Amino acid sequence: MTQTPEKRSRRKFRIERLMGRYVANPTVRALNRIGIGTTLATELETIGRKTGRYRRVPVAATFDDTGAWLISQHGTRSGWTANITADPRVRIRHGAHWRTGTARLEPGDDVDARTRTFTSHPDFAAMTAATFRALQSAPISVRITFTRNLADPPQGSR
Repeated sequence: MTQTPEKRSRRKFRIERLMGRYVANPTVRALNRIGIGTTLATELETIGRKTGRYRRVPVAATFDDTGAWLISQHGTRSGWTANITADPRVRIRHGAHWRTGTARLEPGDDVDARTRTFTSHPDFAAMTAATFRALQSAPISVRITFTRNLADPPQGSR
């Protein structure tokens, strides 16, 4: 019996969500807690759409002078993109610092081209894009525009 593309996509999403929730996310959180950062993932903090509580999730991001790009591998099915849709105010860890910003989904952005910018060396761009494609079910690009500079004093801690 052959599965429809929609059923495969839902199954892939469920498997990826379980792996993220119980393996990847706790591992990245534990590493961050003991001071070991990774260039493969950073933390994104959103405001929960149902609870109003702060939610942190590891994400892959690429930074520029005015903001950051992220890719939600499962589009709007992802909890953090649903949180952004409800309240676009976010914080993202940029190295050792937290940056505040406003996030928006960018459905018109070329996800395949965007994934090639997530590598530190051009020779790895195709491999990075292939890895993202293997893990995604309904990808969408997300743009975070910073609302204050790193040199600005902190506005209080969450």
